[in-house]
Amino acid sequence: MKILRPLVLLFSSAILICACASIPKNATPVDHFDVSKYLGKWYEIARFDYKFEKNLDNVTAQYSLRDDGDIKVLNSGYDFVKKEWKSSTGKAKFRGDKNVAALKVSFFGPFYAGYNVIAIDKDYRYALVAGKNLAYLWILSRTTTIPADIKEAYLQKAVAVGYDTSKLVWVAHNQSISN
Repeated sequence: MKILRPLVLLFSSAILICACASIPKNATPVDHFDVSKYLGKWYEIARFDYKFEKNLDNVTAQYSLRDDGDIKVLNSGYDFVKKEWKSSTGKAKFRGDKNVAALKVSFFGPFYAGYNVIAIDKDYRYALVAGKNLAYLWILSRTTTIPADIKEAYLQKAVAVGYDTSKLVWVAHNQSISN
């Protein structure tokens, strides 16, 4: 029993460490990343659906710098089934070099997941974000739309990483619904 407890603790720690540093095998985070340009409001253009964003449209992410140097993350969206706004606040941290867009994000205490910007335009208007594995993908924009050429380039990059882009949910942005 004395040997089993340390092994369980070691195994649990290894799982948590791996979850924090996760990025899909064929994905590479952006180098020369400038977090100050990334801060601000982003509109979710497309995503892989998962339980936390189920039935949400008008989804935005607001990134701001916290006093401790980490990044505050405020995600908001309108649940079109329940007809109500939902939001969640979390924090993001760089996993290493602050010039590399490899971060980890948490909305649930000490549990972090990978957040990796794998493509961004030079003006920081459009971003392709990979999660910890091939189950998480987002296309973001500073506006509620994205040009066709950027969309196509990001879809091609996602496919090259291994994503099945046919599973993307294209997010509606209804201007008549205000938060």
